[in-house]
Amino acid sequence: MTTVTCVFAVTDTPPPDEVLAVTPGHDGGGPLRVLAAGPLHLVVQDAPAADFGEEALAERLNRPDELERCARAHHRGVETAASAGTAVPLPMATLYLDDDNAVRAVAAREASLRALLDRLRDRTEWAVKVHGPATARAGVAAGEGPADGRSYLRRASALRRTEREARESTLAQAHAVDRELRRYAVAATRHRPQSEQLTGTSVPQLLNAAYLVDDGRRTEFVRAVGELARDVGRSAVEVTMSGPWIPYSFAQLDEVERAARQEVPA
Repeated sequence: MTTVTCVFAVTDTPPPDEVLAVTPGHDGGGPLRVLAAGPLHLVVQDAPAADFGEEALAERLNRPDELERCARAHHRGVETAASAGTAVPLPMATLYLDDDNAVRAVAAREASLRALLDRLRDRTEWAVKVHGPATARAGVAAGEGPADGRSYLRRASALRRTEREARESTLAQAHAVDRELRRYAVAATRHRPQSEQLTGTSVPQLLNAAYLVDDGRRTEFVRAVGELARDVGRSAVEVTMSGPWIPYSFAQLDEVERAARQEVPA
């Protein structure tokens, strides 16, 4: 069977063989293994080329069930890489023709990867979401006032203004939550709010943020989230938290390399 090398993550503390041996990777592939690249180590798997070629992979990832299956396999590989120490998770389906190509690619970015490992060390990601109250639009009933057209339009305009002000108020609360939590984090990022299809609720999502927190400040961060949840909960705004997670949101090589270029004297 022709295979390609699928890379899950890069670490400077490789996981033990017994952990690799019990962790399944992508269906149809070989066992997870460690590939040395100088001082760094890659957690990889030999994946069947027929299933991971460009066209075949694109077709599979367009099917929700296959996308979920690949995402779960990728996360298992990343978790395994992080089981012994800090790891930089690579994007799902990071593929190379063979081991030599994978090693060369990592070696070419060794400095950036090592800087990123240092940045992520002893830090974890926490996700915080803020949902606002459902906006139930009340109809402007004919019996609520004079029935003439001018009065109707005046009532409709007042309703829209009330809804807009309520929306602005809840957004301001979400921004305040974000500002406060950034005080406890070394980095933060705001993702696009999730749709109702993803959240499973009609309540609008006002904030979808991730925070990179020193493990030593974990208790402070969790306490701060709890206090904010109680404070804004009185106005029907809900704050939820999950974590700690592997810091996917902050494992961006491009950001590290951009910062390094800015530090070089002109």
